[in-house]
Amino acid sequence: MFDFTNFPADTQSIVFSVLMLLALAFCSIYYGLFHLRIGIWHRGLAKEGDNTSGKTPTPPVSVVLTAHNDAAWLKENLVYLLEQDYPDFEVVVVDYMSHDDTKYVLKLLKDYYPHLKIVPFKEDVNLFQGKKYPLSIGIKSAKNDILLLADPDCTPKNMQWLRGMVKGYYRKDIKIVLGICGLKRTKTLLGVLQQYDNLSYSSHYLGCALLGHPYTGSGRNLSYRREFFFKCGAFISHYNVAGGSDDLFVYQNATRNNTAVSIGSDACLSTEPKKTFGEWHRQRLSRVSTRNWHSVGGRLLEDLLPISVCLFYTMGALLLTGGGMPWGVIGIAVVVKWAWQIISFAQLSKRFESGLVYLAAPLLEIYFIIANTILVLTPLDNNRKFSK
Repeated sequence: MFDFTNFPADTQSIVFSVLMLLALAFCSIYYGLFHLRIGIWHRGLAKEGDNTSGKTPTPPVSVVLTAHNDAAWLKENLVYLLEQDYPDFEVVVVDYMSHDDTKYVLKLLKDYYPHLKIVPFKEDVNLFQGKKYPLSIGIKSAKNDILLLADPDCTPKNMQWLRGMVKGYYRKDIKIVLGICGLKRTKTLLGVLQQYDNLSYSSHYLGCALLGHPYTGSGRNLSYRREFFFKCGAFISHYNVAGGSDDLFVYQNATRNNTAVSIGSDACLSTEPKKTFGEWHRQRLSRVSTRNWHSVGGRLLEDLLPISVCLFYTMGALLLTGGGMPWGVIGIAVVVKWAWQIISFAQLSKRFESGLVYLAAPLLEIYFIIANTILVLTPLDNNRKFSK
């Protein structure tokens, strides 16, 4: 069927073939350990039973948000946090120098919800960059040890979000619980790109945590203990970096033993995707702004998949153009990779209700390898005063 006559005598083709096979093996293992595993992961869910049964511990909780001209989002989403089905909690909102209707929205809600605590900032006293200072003040103002962090544009999927995240504290030594914030579905190309980007990024940091190597999290759905936060020095070591209120704190303080993952349906938040490429680009820049603070090993961990994908396609192209390997064999290898990738990503998409984005996963993967390389090489603006 295939002609391998010249292949055994061609050392170069043997080397290329081995490299291609190794790259295919790594990609396949990655898709299984990250995309598929996160998609089907159900640790402890069946044992914990009904959230409202009272069997799951419900320690006091403080939800902390920072707001800056977020009146529209607070009006739309804050009531879902204030109405959570949980016996003892407060919601702390830091209103940092908003000049829209934020303070009026908060005052109105305060009249109906006494467990809403408002921390206003009328003057710019932030000598640092980004939202770390306002967030740290909000955390200091919180009265409970278990903290849940979110943003004003985030919406719980139901009224059990607090219970879902608190399930992560299933051991006394757990100090950090990583959650996920999904994106609401849209039918635009920009929406599809954001869905894939959010899913692939989230599955990577959640997958690393499940493998015992937590290195980052999402501040849109993150929990840690207040006492642990201040014991670790809060954000002091990286106050001069605009981003990293979630990334760097988790990177510096999360370990195999003190970090858990909570991604049950009750523990998820969702938010609207960005409406323009410019807004999305700025969000992605904020994500990579802390990359240089990671260790070489940490950065290599992030780059292993794109390196393997590039190696797979490069070796395939060299074998195809240089001879020595029948094109049909290369085609089979590509089909195997794409099929397993789509199957794995389909489970991830199904879990977080992301539609049919998984069908384009192989093509989107190539797009983001190029886009992320350009993004990492883009000069960063480190003078952002308030960054989400």
